[in-house]
Amino acid sequence: MRNDRLERQSKVNLLNLDQQAMKAFFAARGEKAFRASQLLKWLHQHGVDEIETMTNLGKALRASLQQACEIVMPEVVYEQASEDGTVKWLLKLADGNCIETVYIPEGGRGTLCVSSQVGCTLKCSFCSTARQGFNRNLEVYEIISQLRVAVRTLGGGVKDSRAITNVVMMGMGEPLLNFDNVVSAMDLMMDDMAYGLSKRRITLSTAGVVPALDRLREVSDVSLAVSLHATNDELRDEIVPINRKYPIKELLAACRRYIDDKPHRKVTFEYVMLEGVNDSVAEAKQLVRLLEGIPSKVNLIPFNPFPGTDYHPSSRAVIDRFQETLMSAGLVTIRRKTRGEDIDAACGQLVGKVQDRTRRSASFGVIKQVSQEA
Repeated sequence: MRNDRLERQSKVNLLNLDQQAMKAFFAARGEKAFRASQLLKWLHQHGVDEIETMTNLGKALRASLQQACEIVMPEVVYEQASEDGTVKWLLKLADGNCIETVYIPEGGRGTLCVSSQVGCTLKCSFCSTARQGFNRNLEVYEIISQLRVAVRTLGGGVKDSRAITNVVMMGMGEPLLNFDNVVSAMDLMMDDMAYGLSKRRITLSTAGVVPALDRLREVSDVSLAVSLHATNDELRDEIVPINRKYPIKELLAACRRYIDDKPHRKVTFEYVMLEGVNDSVAEAKQLVRLLEGIPSKVNLIPFNPFPGTDYHPSSRAVIDRFQETLMSAGLVTIRRKTRGEDIDAACGQLVGKVQDRTRRSASFGVIKQVSQEA
């Protein structure tokens, strides 16, 4: 048993490799670079799990790969559909931790919300994920498998059915704190040999890790969303604690740099509406002043309550006034619909099961086991 486990640990999980890593893998084995494209197509466009089925690879190569490689995904332990069509998956990782992934259909658009970490380190006070504590970063295969699971469940390949038109790195965790793995996974999402999604249809959301944001500008061209949620440092220090390290002025300067040489691109600023906290007309006017000169749009997000929170959602009338103030100043402003609330899949509600290494809390989530009848 122990020998089997050691052999398994020594194998390369092919789902961990993007195009560049796959080429390097084959080069080290004395194979041509085009093998990387062949393998990526089998893994991601055809969704195969068995090397033996990759019929355009020679028998000797397949045998060699079977000895050295494996194709391993997290286990789907729970799947739930909302009345509004939203679907949530609970995925169990090899170490026993769990993460959540959400699919949100709307009209001709289908958006997959992908997690990047097991838990989160940032302690944003309005987010239930932050209550879990943090365990570790996700590997590339654990990130891309979320898209792979969704494609399988929804039917057909991404390039065929287009059930998934957009991916947002807005699930559990702060993507820029898992930089290399997130970038590799997004590269796979955009690779024509894999999922072929446009760079404009992949959005990375960050709470404001400024050095990593500048680094992202050098290696990627995905769309950017910033979790702002406040118009002054005093309040943002409280609700988004990373602001103490990278205050609003530094964050907005980094946003300007990110789109500086990208014509027609905008930064999306996310702003959760908290009753009596950040939802006044005065704060809307201050937000207009802050974003002056930054090509941007604003997403107003209704707060989704969770057990133990002291926050309350702003009323419809208050959100309407806030939105009108922004729009009258020329800011493109969208009021995000609350989706999947009945299955705890709405923004800020994602809770897997995390072995908290930060010891900030015990596990803040309970896995809902799949019944025998499911």
